[in-house]
Amino acid sequence: MTSLDSAAKASAAAARYYGTSDVDAFYGTVWGGEDIHTGVYIHPHEPLAVASRRTVEVAASKVAGRLGPGSVVLDLGSGYGGPTRYLAETFGCQVVALNISEAQNERHRKTNAELGLDGLIKVVTGSFQDIPSPDRHFDVVWSQEAFCHSGNREELLSEAVRVLKPQGHLVFTDLMAADHTPPQALRPVIARLEVDGFATPAFYRQQLTALGLASVDFDDRSDQMLTHYLRLTEETRQRAKELQGLISPAYLQGLLENLPLWVEACRNNLTSWGIFHAHRP
Repeated sequence: MTSLDSAAKASAAAARYYGTSDVDAFYGTVWGGEDIHTGVYIHPHEPLAVASRRTVEVAASKVAGRLGPGSVVLDLGSGYGGPTRYLAETFGCQVVALNISEAQNERHRKTNAELGLDGLIKVVTGSFQDIPSPDRHFDVVWSQEAFCHSGNREELLSEAVRVLKPQGHLVFTDLMAADHTPPQALRPVIARLEVDGFATPAFYRQQLTALGLASVDFDDRSDQMLTHYLRLTEETRQRAKELQGLISPAYLQGLLENLPLWVEACRNNLTSWGIFHAHRP
């Protein structure tokens, strides 16, 4: 299979995954349908939504110097738009939200309009493998736990750098395998996400450096993953009765079987997560 075929296959899988009513209802109910990514926790029993929003705030603090009413941001894999809205509302910047799921995008646009942010945010349906924007257009390229769905991460990162202005910043989080983890070790864990495998922190460091970005930094928060998946497992079990009315029995059962695998993988230090930040010279 060529890299082009792999990217197309992964894009189709991501569109299918995030476009299903089961996935939509699960993220909307358990995560709150705003920030659907790993959280930064102050204490182990914090609500998922509170910790997930803290991740947005920490990541935004790394690029705050580039953000303001005159700046333009690209959010790759923007989901329901929680981070997009935070950036637009906090900094007054223009944000282009590129996301492959039209179901998520419809909710994103509706919420933006309700909050009066639709003048600052443009929601675009499309793939981040082929960003529909000119070269050197954005002050900041942002993403949270979307790159794991790419079938060609080298091409994706090249696209992200292509659209960065000189001195523009790239900041992203992603679900990753630890550098020492054999690829096959996580296959049962990640099967629910319909991805073939995860990148590693070493891969991202190498690729970002090869693309000419400067000051490549990885704020390693891998310890947060265990807390996050313990909370996610606990919340799903506690709300199983409520979820039965929203998602199919088969999907709920799959979650209850899969989430403990994530917990064990995190306990065994097979996973990695954190915030990457680099800038274009």
